[in-house]
Amino acid sequence: MTGATLLGSGTPRRRARAALTAALAAVVVALLALAGCAAPEEPAGPSEGTIGLLLPEAKTARYETTDRPTFVGVVEQRCPTCEVLYANAAQDAANQQQQAESMLARGADVLVLDAVDAVAAVSIVAEAQRLGVPVIAYDRFVDGANYYVSFDNELIGYLMGEALVGAVLDRAEQDPPGQGRRPGVLLVQGSPTDPNAAELAAGVHRALDGEDIDVLAEYDTPDWSPDKATEWVEGQLTQYPGRVDGVFAASDGIAGGAIAAMKAAGLDPVPPTTGQDGELAAVQRIVSGDQYMTVYKATAQQARTAAELAVRVLRGEDPRATASIDGVPSLLLAPRAVGIDDVQRVIVDGGVHTVDEICTPYYVDACVEAGLLEAAP
Repeated sequence: MTGATLLGSGTPRRRARAALTAALAAVVVALLALAGCAAPEEPAGPSEGTIGLLLPEAKTARYETTDRPTFVGVVEQRCPTCEVLYANAAQDAANQQQQAESMLARGADVLVLDAVDAVAAVSIVAEAQRLGVPVIAYDRFVDGANYYVSFDNELIGYLMGEALVGAVLDRAEQDPPGQGRRPGVLLVQGSPTDPNAAELAAGVHRALDGEDIDVLAEYDTPDWSPDKATEWVEGQLTQYPGRVDGVFAASDGIAGGAIAAMKAAGLDPVPPTTGQDGELAAVQRIVSGDQYMTVYKATAQQARTAAELAVRVLRGEDPRATASIDGVPSLLLAPRAVGIDDVQRVIVDGGVHTVDEICTPYYVDACVEAGLLEAAP
């Protein structure tokens, strides 16, 4: 791989760093001896290297609660002398560019990059590789990266779309829309700068193709913002009164925004609404009946995979990939669709969220009805 073999333990850059560290350690020992002080019995060895982790934003809860701590923990376990540099771009591509440049200036040997803007991030990849630093595209594909770790996002979109189609048509059969019209849905897509959003969109369109459902309107949500999703859905409910029978929301955060708009408009029950990420708030909405489903992505597993890959690349290995996306060796993990009947098996038994976390006082009755709690005697 380009760059992947440039930073093994025997590279000039690593040897120079190790030699400098050893020389400084020798000077310290000599000075301690001259001062009549005993040197440490087991001086710490030189650092194996530095790994930079660049995450895109914090509005999506998983990045700070799961991805970052899992990644750092695995690196610490696999490579105790490795250093992890971390930065969150707060959904600002220019900020992420500066963060990447800072990490490279500080001697990062591998970058793990979850891009704010996949097009803009190509320049980060180019600069890193110019310096001989391999880049692992994380969660979002970036052209030219050395590796890519993510999920099959078109499959995720298809799973969401398939669930939406089934729910909308089932409800239409039980309660026909009337006036000779077909059921209508809104598609609230993800950020236009995120290639994952385009793959999700392709998946949902594939699921809707040929179905007896009208797409009333479609929206690319800037920055995956729940607030912007709320504003847009509010406008569509005014434009299509009584005609919104379902909503494709490209993430759990967007789902929360869309559901807030529909509840504010007095829709009861809320039309079937999708989501993905398996966020705690989304699982609670599924239990209460406000959100129809989510797609759980084992983000902890994804972070572990990326961390282990980063350590291996840092050590000069050339790990084998399970797939290739646009010529980039890729490791793709399998997603899981989660509806109300899957919460116990996938979410609780899978250790994603506990019953205590889900079934807070507001959700106790819904949890009893869903079988997560037993009714009080």
